[in-house]
Amino acid sequence: MHKRFGETAAAIAAVQDMRAEETEQRLARLLPLTGEERALDVGTGAGAIAIGLASLVREVVGVDIVPEVLAEARKRATENTEFLEGDAENLPFPTDSFDVVCTARTLHHIARPEVVLFEMTRVLRPGGVMLVVDQIASNDPLAAIELNQFERARDPSTTRILADVDLRTLFDSNGLVLRRSEMVVEERDLERYLDLAACHGLDRDRARALAPARPTATYGWYVLSRPTV
Repeated sequence: MHKRFGETAAAIAAVQDMRAEETEQRLARLLPLTGEERALDVGTGAGAIAIGLASLVREVVGVDIVPEVLAEARKRATENTEFLEGDAENLPFPTDSFDVVCTARTLHHIARPEVVLFEMTRVLRPGGVMLVVDQIASNDPLAAIELNQFERARDPSTTRILADVDLRTLFDSNGLVLRRSEMVVEERDLERYLDLAACHGLDRDRARALAPARPTATYGWYVLSRPTV
């Protein structure tokens, strides 16, 4: 996984830059923020969510395990953002140390997303807000299998694209309360999408053959809270 993201860090950051204003506006609309929060972005990549939050909160820390994408994030950092190398499954922070904890487009790259959500819940203070964003698979098992076959062919770092019902089960198992959710459909150019995963040669041919007929992807934006009791 590290090698793939290292190769494509600059391309990922360029896509992020194009979406920056849209990302900030969606964060401002979805999250109940006062401007005084300390926020954490887990699996920050090139810093899309962290940088989008920067003008909305007091302080943001972004954590990722890939040095190359962190370098791209640091190029875009503001005065109140900090980017650290760290493992999402073992976050290097004390319990109850953040008011807001986010992760975006990360869980489908992790073999044990339940561990990451446990860690995110641990470092979130009671009463704090969590944001989880990821691509969503169909509740139809066959359609979900077909989507995952394509995504793994495109990018072997993909473990599993979860369905909405799977994510909600993970939230429940961590005692999180779902406050609101939004499904966002993104148009997708197949060739650019393959480029973003450094998918070439025979792997690219196989991924093309498995690609969904509709050039769209659905992303869930889930706003949750950690109960105070």
